[in-house]
Amino acid sequence: MDLNGLLTQLQQAERSKLEPIQEQIETEQAQISAYGQLQSALSAFQASAKALNEQDAFQSLSTSVEGGAVAAVSSNDAQPGQYDIQVDQLATAGSLVTERLDAPDVALVSGQQTLSFSLADGAIDPIVIEDGSTLNDMRDAINAQSDGRLSASIINDGEGYRLSVNATETGAAASIQSTNFSQILDANVATSDTQVVQAGQDAAFNVNGIDIVSATNRIEDAIQGVTLTLSEANASSTLTVSQDSEAIREQITAFVDDYNALKNTIGSLTAYNPESDSAGELNGDSATRAVETTLRQALSRSLGGDGFNMLSDIGISLQLDGTLAIDDEQLDGIIANQPDQLMDFFAGTSSENGMAGQISATVEQLVGPSGRLENAVSSSERRVSSLNDRFATTESRIDQTVERYRAQFAAMDSMVGQMNQTSAYLTQQLATLGQIGQN
Repeated sequence: MDLNGLLTQLQQAERSKLEPIQEQIETEQAQISAYGQLQSALSAFQASAKALNEQDAFQSLSTSVEGGAVAAVSSNDAQPGQYDIQVDQLATAGSLVTERLDAPDVALVSGQQTLSFSLADGAIDPIVIEDGSTLNDMRDAINAQSDGRLSASIINDGEGYRLSVNATETGAAASIQSTNFSQILDANVATSDTQVVQAGQDAAFNVNGIDIVSATNRIEDAIQGVTLTLSEANASSTLTVSQDSEAIREQITAFVDDYNALKNTIGSLTAYNPESDSAGELNGDSATRAVETTLRQALSRSLGGDGFNMLSDIGISLQLDGTLAIDDEQLDGIIANQPDQLMDFFAGTSSENGMAGQISATVEQLVGPSGRLENAVSSSERRVSSLNDRFATTESRIDQTVERYRAQFAAMDSMVGQMNQTSAYLTQQLATLGQIGQN
């Protein structure tokens, strides 16, 4: 007998008992994965609802500028309006260029000296110039010791080298007026030409006929909530600050699109195909049905007030297939003409009394800790754990059974061997007796 082959067949037959357990484990794991897809789609929809639950979402402004005199950026503190801006002059930084020297790398001073600069708004701390410093060393000392108020470089004007010092701030008050550069040089150091001083100037412009002066070209307080950057002198611009209707539209469209994506996800997970007799992982699942019902009720809810009360009031309606659709003309008209009422409808006066806040709170009850989906996932995970324990116990019992078969087959094989030996011995003895009888 082929005892090894027979043992293999028995082992396969025993292990077939594991197949239904493994199938149940895979079914539960697929369901857990499907719950994850549903939770992800719900979270995306909740994020859209939360965005609409912020009043800032309805107060964003757009800024446009015609003309090259200025650039502008507005914040939510700005007020819609139009502003005519005329720029007469830009703010510039003052500068001072020293007398001309023959070379930038020869020693100019003996002993330690102090280089001073006088600015229109007062002197800065003296710059320490070390013994034997060159023009290059003076440049480096100014850049290192002026607390960022001065910037020094060296200019070659074709006839020699000059130290050029610029104020790092613009405006008349930051102008460099004088320096003692030539007074600290050694007597044998030859200079030519004279210092050249160029005063800084303030920006001068007007907004809607009001003259304004600024030490910088970046102005934050001339127009409430608007930061202006002056870019061209003797030029004009028209600044328009208006409600950003497109941003509001995008937020509401994202809310509708994310809900429809959620509805499509649910449809895919619960679908049934009679032709292939195949069903989605959550087909017939009570938790998923509860999610659909809860969301449909939330979207159909009426706030009960003097303004907009239902989504249909602003042009968003539930379709027969359960998705949302937008009446573009109705919604765009409300965004353009009733943005405050639209804000009250979605955001309300507290975090949960507007439509968006109530929907967000509803979704939180579904996906949050101890929510309907969290409980469903936990239940499936417990079943998977129990099935894994059952699989391990059954597998252990099968291994014990196979080992028992193996021991029994070994004993039977030994017994058959002994019987074969006895049979051969008896056959031999009988043959011997037959030969004796013949003699």
